Amino acid sequence: MKRTLKLGLLSATLAAAALLSTPMAAAARPTPSAPREGVDANKEETAATVDINNASVEELMSVPGIGQAIAQRIAEFREKNGPFKSVDELLKVQGIGEKSLARIRGKLSVGKAKK
Repeated sequence: MKRTLKLGLLSATLAAAALLSTPMAAAARPTPSAPREGVDANKEETAATVDINNASVEELMSVPGIGQAIAQRIAEFREKNGPFKSVDELLKVQGIGEKSLARIRGKLSVGKAKK
């Protein structure tokens, strides 16, 4: 009798574990990327851009895909050649090619240079 009871409990535990690991159970759980209640999903996706004419090296490094060396080259290029007229001018900076510019373009902007 005890053995039957133990097997029954074991079966129920395994069934519950299997049920919780199904895609349906996973879909019912909230995901970290799901918008929070009361928060506009569009506003949450719209991140501020970094102004390449006024950003410090540290601010430029906050953009995923721009490391310290590239950020330093952007700042040096800007100091030597004046403000950027467009984000596309970053192609003139050593180390930035078409593919890397395509990845970071949406995170950058060109503002009026401060004097």
